[in-house]
Amino acid sequence: MSKFKALIFFLATTIFSAKTFACTIVYYIDSKTGNIYFVNNEDYWYDVKPYIQIIPSDKNELGRIWYGWKNLGQGGVNEKGLVIDGAVTPEQKIPIGYKSNPKGNITDEILAKCNTVDEAIQYLEEKKIALKNAHILLGDKNGKAVIVEWINGAKQIVPIKNNRLVATNFSLSNTNQAEITCWRYPIIQKGLDELDARNIKDTIDLKAVGNVIAKAVQPPQTDATGQLGGTLYSTFIDLTAMKLILVYKLDNSKIYKLDILTELHTGTNRTIQLE
Repeated sequence: MSKFKALIFFLATTIFSAKTFACTIVYYIDSKTGNIYFVNNEDYWYDVKPYIQIIPSDKNELGRIWYGWKNLGQGGVNEKGLVIDGAVTPEQKIPIGYKSNPKGNITDEILAKCNTVDEAIQYLEEKKIALKNAHILLGDKNGKAVIVEWINGAKQIVPIKNNRLVATNFSLSNTNQAEITCWRYPIIQKGLDELDARNIKDTIDLKAVGNVIAKAVQPPQTDATGQLGGTLYSTFIDLTAMKLILVYKLDNSKIYKLDILTELHTGTNRTIQLE
């Protein structure tokens, strides 16, 4: 069994009960090597038709890879090593003059136009984009990462602390909410603490970071109406090596491995259907 298949086996057999489906996003820097990892569980209903979209660069736009459905990127990475993903939060009041429901594919726009986290933050500001019921995690291969939130009519930026940044489904800058209300957040933090405490001779790689987020996967389950949902896909990005792995529905037979720069330098725009 390969290293990554061992990871997927762990994902598929880690079961937690949950009342709702929600996302988990982690940006992590190995303090010993400086290697950067970006991993995510996309928890959603199983009746959507997700895909991976690969768009090479041209003279006006950066090459990027994003994943989502219905022409909406839920997360992704570009050729410069900028990553983005988002998670639902309790609804908040957004700043006056901002667009609460921006039209178009914001993920694609940011990845096409921005090289770094700072440029992405500036882009959001220039376009007056704010999300009333979600926050955005942005990271880059330079080691900068932030969570952008909009709380009580004001934009808040939560920077990376030490070597990690974690987003689930509560607003970190809203002091009226407690971390304990999201069971996934402390579990992920504990897992990252254990990685930090490893002996310097022990390797931290994409598999090791992936096994941390595996503790937050949600197995398929139905709601009161019979609708099926759970972890729709998990993504694992090694920003240092520029490699991407996507696992669909916790299924060992549906693993997609991409060399990011190779894909973006082929000049071929293509879609990988996950279903």
